[in-house]
Order: sequence, then structure tokens, then C-alpha cells
Amino acid sequence: MKTILLLTCSNIFMTLAWYGQLKFKFFEGRSLFFIIIVSWGIAFFEYTFMIPANRAGYQSGQFTGYQLKIIQEVITLGVFVVFAWLVLKEKLTWNYAVSFALIIAAVYFAIAFKPASPGGH
Repeated sequence: MKTILLLTCSNIFMTLAWYGQLKFKFFEGRSLFFIIIVSWGIAFFEYTFMIPANRAGYQSGQFTGYQLKIIQEVITLGVFVVFAWLVLKEKLTWNYAVSFALIIAAVYFAIAFKPASPGGH
């Protein structure tokens, strides 16, 4: 659970770093260089959560590298759906919902079946 919570926090910061500049008034009229520097500053906090999440999940033997990446992607999409709805004011249409469901199915297949190799890595 610690890994999942850290990955969620990480993805909140990354979504803000990547997509916040599309709607936040603070970025209006600013140079692209300024926006990139500010986004890098926000992304720093993404790393402060992502690195410990991956280390904890992998070193504990709870998740493989593949599993961590797939979990991270579904969390990224979940965070983005909320961001797109609340900040970008975009609706989740049926085709995006189906796409999201398929990614959730990918997480199931990645986690439900343990690798055959000893130690799981």
C-alpha cells in the first residue's frame, strides 16, 4: 500500500508539471523557457515520491519492475482523468473509458500471475 500511495502522490505532481500550464493563469503570457523551468521545479517533487515508491515496491519483492511500471501507468491515467475533469473541464467520453478499462485489465494480468523465476525479479 505504501508503494501505491507514493506512486499516487508522485503522479499528482507530474500531472501538474506536465499539464498545469495549459490552464493555470500563472503561466499566461510567460515564455516557454519560464514554463519549462517551473515545470521542472514541480517535477522535482514527483521524483521525491517516485524513487522511494519504486525502491520500496521492488526491494521488498512485492512487485517486479514490469509490475511497477504498469501500476504507475494506471495511476497516471487515474490522476489525469480527475485533473482533466476538474481543471481542464473535459468530459470522459466512452472511448476514453474503454481505453482506461483495458489498461486496468493490463494491471490485473501483470499482477495476478507471478513470474516463474525464483524471487520474482
